[in-house]
Amino acid sequence: MIGLLGIILGLTVLVGLSFRSWSVLVLAPLAAMVAALFAGDPLLAHWTQTFMGAAAGFVASFFPLFLLGAIFGKLMDDSGSVNTIARFMTEKLGAERAILAVVLAGAIVTYGGVSLFVALFVIVPMAQGLFRTANIPNRLTPGAVALGTMTFTMSAMPGTPAVQNAIPMPFFGTTPFAAPGLGLIASGIMFGFGMWWLMRAERKARLAGEGFGEIGGTVEAVSDNQDVRERANSAGAFDPAELKHGHHSQEEPSVLVAALPLIIVIIVNLTMSMLVIPRLDTSFLAEPQWGGISIASVSGIWSVIVALIVAILVLVALNRNRLKELRASVDAGANASVLPIISVASLVGFGAVVAALPAFAAVADWVLSIDGGPLVSLAVSTNVLSALTGSASGGMTIALEALGPIYLAIAEQQGIDPALLHRIAVIGAGTLDSLPHNGAVITLLAVCGSTHRKSYIDIVMCCVVGALLGLASVIVLGGMFGSF
Repeated sequence: MIGLLGIILGLTVLVGLSFRSWSVLVLAPLAAMVAALFAGDPLLAHWTQTFMGAAAGFVASFFPLFLLGAIFGKLMDDSGSVNTIARFMTEKLGAERAILAVVLAGAIVTYGGVSLFVALFVIVPMAQGLFRTANIPNRLTPGAVALGTMTFTMSAMPGTPAVQNAIPMPFFGTTPFAAPGLGLIASGIMFGFGMWWLMRAERKARLAGEGFGEIGGTVEAVSDNQDVRERANSAGAFDPAELKHGHHSQEEPSVLVAALPLIIVIIVNLTMSMLVIPRLDTSFLAEPQWGGISIASVSGIWSVIVALIVAILVLVALNRNRLKELRASVDAGANASVLPIISVASLVGFGAVVAALPAFAAVADWVLSIDGGPLVSLAVSTNVLSALTGSASGGMTIALEALGPIYLAIAEQQGIDPALLHRIAVIGAGTLDSLPHNGAVITLLAVCGSTHRKSYIDIVMCCVVGALLGLASVIVLGGMFGSF
């Protein structure tokens, strides 16, 4: 009982102080030591062996994705490609379809591999310009941007190189294209429900005579805000402080040149996952020198790595005249990856300590006994931990580090395709993580110059309710028909 109390108290310390913008780099080991203290376990051993071992393992597995993803996002931004795509969508759809234009612009760039936080700082000003022209209230901007950037493209759409979609791959031996049919169905539900809600809100605002209103801040001020930065780093894969570094081109590329690297990410990712890697002789991986692993545990990560490298090379080649300070842009992207991965790794370390405590057995038994079987249990565990940590990637990794092998064993016993576990874990982590203390939510509201009181209900409906509906559909359909 005392051990369980320690786990609860450790979580309270982590959640409570992170909400006050304390650094998770300090809070995570502190919270872990609190939990270990109540359990009567050796504190220093847990810190240096359990906590740091798990954190280091996460960095070893996923740093290439954080690094390449951040560099790719920074180069897309500095070359003007993100601006081009956003401007193209807004101009083509126009003010009469302003909400749809904003949602699709965000969806295109984030699905193609551009970091959420890069997208926010580019798309929000364009969205506000379009909303001002269409006289749509600015309070709806966060909901529209969130729907396009923070929902289906991060969790449900098969093939996205987003970190959230990559995390389950080593645990379940899957690829970014796990359960593609179910992912597309869930994506359609999230998109459709979110658009219905936002269009409904727009109609109500017009009937009430509500116009665009005022903006409560500037994008530049947000990127320099230390509290926003601290929260953003534990919730994403890009440090917003690096956005102002490098050199942003004043000349924008054509829409074809801008979109081609995004297309390449998806095509190369698919080709590597389905055609190239399965045909390689990877038997050498079973040797101790390479960790004694199977190709299934790294194939998905390898696919994303190659896709991002190829896309970066093509991006640089196509924009060599616009990337006038290439080294500075690459350095900024690389630097932008460091704090996010260390922050998330710290959350993983905390989860590893908790999972190693004797009292955690009771927590695991409770989670696994939830009515509905392993699919519902997995959805609940990723939801709860992502909600508590305010981080989809952190919460999901904690859940999978502690319970992933158990879920995989159950899946093998019951004939459940691991791809279904992958998709449920990712969508589950991307639902309740959008609570008020989530770093992406706070950053988005700050960039839009809005507040929780004005705009959070729209974020809830688009990012939580719509995502829960998509998650429920995957669980039901997956339970009935399996993975497809």
